[in-house]
Amino acid sequence: MRLFGTDGIRGVVNEELTPEIAFKLGNALAKYVDKRIFIAKDTRASGDMLEAALVAGATSAGATVYRCGVLPTPALAVITKLEDAIGVMISASHNPPEFNGLKVLSRGFKLPDEVEETLEKRMNEIHYSPYNEIGCVVDYKLAFEEYTNYIVQQFEGLDLTGLKILVDAGNGAAYETTPYILRELGAKVDVIYNTPDGYNINVDCGSTNPKKALEKMTNHNLAILHDGDADRCILLDEKKQEVHGDKIIGLCAKHMKLEGRLKNDVAVGTVLSNIGLEVFLKNNGIKLVRVKVGDRYVLEKMLELNASVGGERSGHVIFLDKSTTGDGIITALETISVMIKSGKKLSELADEIPDYPQIMINVKTKNKLVVEHEEVKKLIEKYKREDVDIVVRPSGTEPLVRVFVQGPNEEYISNAAYDIAGKIEELSKGED
Repeated sequence: MRLFGTDGIRGVVNEELTPEIAFKLGNALAKYVDKRIFIAKDTRASGDMLEAALVAGATSAGATVYRCGVLPTPALAVITKLEDAIGVMISASHNPPEFNGLKVLSRGFKLPDEVEETLEKRMNEIHYSPYNEIGCVVDYKLAFEEYTNYIVQQFEGLDLTGLKILVDAGNGAAYETTPYILRELGAKVDVIYNTPDGYNINVDCGSTNPKKALEKMTNHNLAILHDGDADRCILLDEKKQEVHGDKIIGLCAKHMKLEGRLKNDVAVGTVLSNIGLEVFLKNNGIKLVRVKVGDRYVLEKMLELNASVGGERSGHVIFLDKSTTGDGIITALETISVMIKSGKKLSELADEIPDYPQIMINVKTKNKLVVEHEEVKKLIEKYKREDVDIVVRPSGTEPLVRVFVQGPNEEYISNAAYDIAGKIEELSKGED
């Protein structure tokens, strides 16, 4: 079974992801990729253990390891780009606390599939350096400053004075960086879920659970909700309505085109992007190009098309002139910039983009091949229509099959989704 999935190595700690795997990865990176390795982590309790194993593996093969502490994934992307180095992010992003992950970054970018495959093969070839060539560990205390200064400089001239913003940090990696950046730009900031204890990351808070932020909003202009590693954000407008990634892509792409920043009049989405986004972009002279789900595929297509913006409904949005990966604070600031320059409230901007009904059902199963079953395929064909999108796919990070249906008629798509999900559940019984 392959270790690397769609977003690095990920799994339940000490079951699917062990210190041994972290040690082997660190060792292989030091031997075959680079002798300078930067490491950052989110706030999970298992982060220290996996970091120690990574450090041991890398230094035993002669690498110098720079420990950056708790930082968002996009912060490590910035640092590896500025320092012309590789890095390992210890995070499982939006997953629950019992999960963790190891994501390798090189000069700001995720490793291509073929490089990950080679690296995985090398992980069983442990190499130990002679005693006088063993590496060392450096606590890289400039990491926080390097990243936050970079973001502030990217938005030089953006004045947030007068804006009141609520931040739900999800008890994750951005619990210090996002409030700091917003205050540096002049905003008044209230922060919730910024007390990580190692076990409360993503628990009933953050971008995957906006209920608590809705309760805490009073007279805020907007709320910014992060996931565990802050590579994404969901926004709440002043009316407490959710502004998801599709709407963010739409309103930002339109504004970027007006400013002459949107290269080739194209934006990149996924097979799950809302049909309403496609209609809105088309009406504004912008083409939406869809790829399969996963930010690595969005980025690959953006680089191929020289596109300026792309992303997913989850709030994982890439602005390629500012970052090589999705970054929640960049996504939020790009949106706020549109608010300020247009003189419109966030609700007014978001309401311009139609939202077709969508339904997503997660079916728990380890048998991901069930999506290829003839009975599942027959049901998909039964419900397929020209104005209806149906996507049935295994999760790349969890033991789930996701059933996604969208179209103009809510009752129709609901029936389709529940029928298909029910069939998958039925076929999976006794096979897990």
